[in-house]
Amino acid sequence: MNTVVERELELNLVLSPERSIPVPARLTYRTDDPYAVHVAFHIGSDSPVNWTFARELLVEGVFRPCGHGDVRIWPTKIDSRSVICMALTSPDGDALLEAPSVAVSAWLERTLLMVPPGTETEQLGIEEALAELLAPLPADDLWLRDPWPSDESQDGEA
Repeated sequence: MNTVVERELELNLVLSPERSIPVPARLTYRTDDPYAVHVAFHIGSDSPVNWTFARELLVEGVFRPCGHGDVRIWPTKIDSRSVICMALTSPDGDALLEAPSVAVSAWLERTLLMVPPGTETEQLGIEEALAELLAPLPADDLWLRDPWPSDESQDGEA
């Protein structure tokens, strides 16, 4: 059974140290994709801008700076507000976003209650799929029979 945990929130897109603009976003976690979090940014275009990255990265980023390359996350305080900063890099450009820590942490906690860390593989059903794939079929015994019976006589005649 697939379960989805979503949260709508407003992030701030940082344009300069003095200026930012609000960006509506949706955080999504799906139990059928247990290692990932999905973020859809609604920037006024026909379709949202979607990012997917490791849930573990966001969990760590709530507490300390982490990530490198395309996604970097770290906690900080801005005007006595606790925020989670997300620096995203793509061929189309770079973005620095600030998310309210309380909202992100509460949503993240719901995902962790749904699928505790270390149990993600169970959600994928790999063991069950492998067992089904490797289970013997009725036709399998045909392959195990000798297709060319021995030329030796069964009754001992030569």
